[in-house]
Formats: sequence, structure tokens, C-alpha cells
Amino acid sequence: MWKSPGFLAVLVAVAAAFGSFSLLLPVVPLAVIKDGGSSALAGATTGVFMAATVITQIFTPMALRRIGYNPVMVFSAFMLGVPAIGYIIGMEPLPVLVVSALRGIGFGALTVAESALVAELVPVRFLGKASGMLGVFIGLSQMIFLPIGLAIGDRWSFDYVYILGAVTALVAAVMCLRIPAIKAAPKQQPNKYDYPEETRAPRVPAWKLVLIPALAVATISMSFGAVSSFLPAAVIQVDPVLGAVFSGLILSLTGGSAMVFRYLAGVIADRRGVPGATTIPAQILALLGISIIALTLYQGWSVWLLVLGAVLFGGGFGMVQNEALLSMFFRLPRSRVSEASAVWNISYDAGTGLGSFLLGMVAAVFAYQGAFAAGAVVIAVGIVLTVADRVVGNHRLTEYNNTRARLRQIPVA
Repeated sequence: MWKSPGFLAVLVAVAAAFGSFSLLLPVVPLAVIKDGGSSALAGATTGVFMAATVITQIFTPMALRRIGYNPVMVFSAFMLGVPAIGYIIGMEPLPVLVVSALRGIGFGALTVAESALVAELVPVRFLGKASGMLGVFIGLSQMIFLPIGLAIGDRWSFDYVYILGAVTALVAAVMCLRIPAIKAAPKQQPNKYDYPEETRAPRVPAWKLVLIPALAVATISMSFGAVSSFLPAAVIQVDPVLGAVFSGLILSLTGGSAMVFRYLAGVIADRRGVPGATTIPAQILALLGISIIALTLYQGWSVWLLVLGAVLFGGGFGMVQNEALLSMFFRLPRSRVSEASAVWNISYDAGTGLGSFLLGMVAAVFAYQGAFAAGAVVIAVGIVLTVADRVVGNHRLTEYNNTRARLRQIPVA
């Protein structure tokens, strides 16, 4: 894995980019609330950011084929960080949403490129560990930069956080220049004359292959949108003295737990040779974690229970991230890794944005515990869908034109 050319440069660049992202992720909604803005506007900052991210991700695979990984990643790192200086202008709705949208463009292109590039650089037999190591670097970055942003904003000023976010993203842009100059593989259209008609299997639409893994990620990332946007403000309400520092610690532990469990899921997938073994247990773990957070806020229990809930939620989320990405790589052809990466990132970021926006409206009516309770319901729906897909999969016909397949198609009394 480590001998793959450019792999280490990708990891460092991704760590710096996610450092810039993590610095501002909880800071911008908190700055909006402290400036007198509503919870809906605070959630909308993350929602608009993720909306721009998702729109960009749709077109990123085409850009990776035509332009290449290096230019796309350098541009995306620049766009992710430099516009953050615009937050200094103020927390009024128009400027804060415009800046969030510009940064979302950079984040969207970067996330698709880095996941697909790992699959391009690393041999298939190491892909689970490589994807897990990508999660380790992202998790370490989040553990370091999530509390730093909140601490700097609480101790000095949020303006310093915005400047630090811009500088950190520029470091990522410089590291992207060390990545091998390659382009994403072109789409391969199968020739109908390659195989005899009697042995030719019907083609399955790509969306059917990736739908359930995508929904597994999206349902949990919706709750993550609420955790990242509203947990700091909720902790400050519970403990005004240590709230800012403690909320940074909780977010850091969430990222650290996701990092460890994501790598563990990758190791398990490589040993089994097939991903998906830990998806349902991980979803249950995330459901348990977010439920503990909601109950702790509702009952007014000790804030240390929030730590337990965050660790469980982050661990489940990390495992589902890796399992879903590997499942998409496993189900789609090697030439379509950029599409698999795009679908995975769209699911992740669309869920985060929708969660921040929709659960932000829930928080405005039912307080923060209501938002986290709604997030638990969404995760439960995702578990039901995954279990249903697993049950249906046990009876799905996947072989064609052999004796076993034809016998299964013969009607019986």
C-alpha cells in the first residue's frame, strides 16, 4: 500500500484539506448563533455548503477524465479555503451563505477526487486498508482541528479561525502538486459481440447496485449534520462555563472513533475479500449513540454521557463509511471508480446538508434534543432498508445461463 506512487501525498493533502473543513464546520453555525442569527440560518450555512458540494460532485468525474486529478484537486483545495476569509465581512444571511456555497464547490471536487484517486493508485488487494488509512488521516485531522477552531474562537476571535482555515487549505493545494499526473479512466462500453448471446448476462443499472450503500451512508450523515452543527451549542446550554472546550472534545472524539472503526472495517473487508459484513452492526451502533445524545439532553443527565454517545455514533458512522465505499467499488467496474466515489460522497454530503437544514428546523421547534431524536428515527429507517436488502439478496438470482439458474426459473407446483 505504502509503495503506491503518490499515495502518501494524497493522504497529507486530504488531511490538510479536511483540517480546513473541520476548523470551520462547527465554528460557522456557532458564529451565526452568537451573532444573533436563528438556528435555521445556522443550519442553512452547512446546508448550502453541502448543496454546492453535491452539485459539484455530480460533474467531478467528467472533470477528472478530461482535465486530470492534479488540476482538479489544486483548484478544489484553493476554493475550499480562500473564500473563508469572506466570513470576516459578517454573519448576515447573504454573505455567509454565498461564502459557504463557494467553499462547498471546492469541497465537492476534492472529496470525489481523493476517494477515486486512492482506488486508482492502490492495488485492489490493499484497497480496504488504503480506504481505511484515508479515514485515519481524515479522522486525525478532524480530531486536531475540530477543537482548535472552537478554542480559538472562544479565546480570541472567529476571524483568526477563518484565516487559519484559508492557510491550511493552501497547504493542501501545494501537496496536490506532488500527486502523479493521471486522468480518470474513460468509460468502457461493452461490445455486444464480445460474448455469444447465450452466455451474455443482462446489464444492471448502476443505481441499483449502489442504492442501498448510498442510503446507509446518507441516513447516518443526516444525524452527523445535526451533531456537527448543533451539538456545540447544545453543550454550551448545558454547561456555559466549559461548554466550548467540552464540545470541541466531544467532536474530536467523534472523529477519532470514526477513524479507528473505519480502518477496522477496512481490515475486516480485506480479510474476507468481500465488504459488507459490519454494515448492519455499525448502523445499530450509530443509532445507539445518537439516541444516548438525545436522551441525555432531554433528561438533563451528565454531559459525560454525551461523550459515550459521540464515541458510539462516530464508531458506527466510520464503519458504515468504509463498508459503503468498498461495496460501491466492489459492485461497479474498475473503470467507474470515479462514479462510485461521486455517489458515495454525494450520499455523505447530501445527507449532512439535509440533516443540518431539516433537523435545524426541528431544533427550532423541539429544541436540540428533538433534532437528535429525529436523527435517530432516520438511522432506524436506514437499518430497515439495509436489512431488507440483505434478505432480498439471499434470494436474488445472480447467475445466468447455467444449470442452477435455469432450474430456479422453472415453475413448480
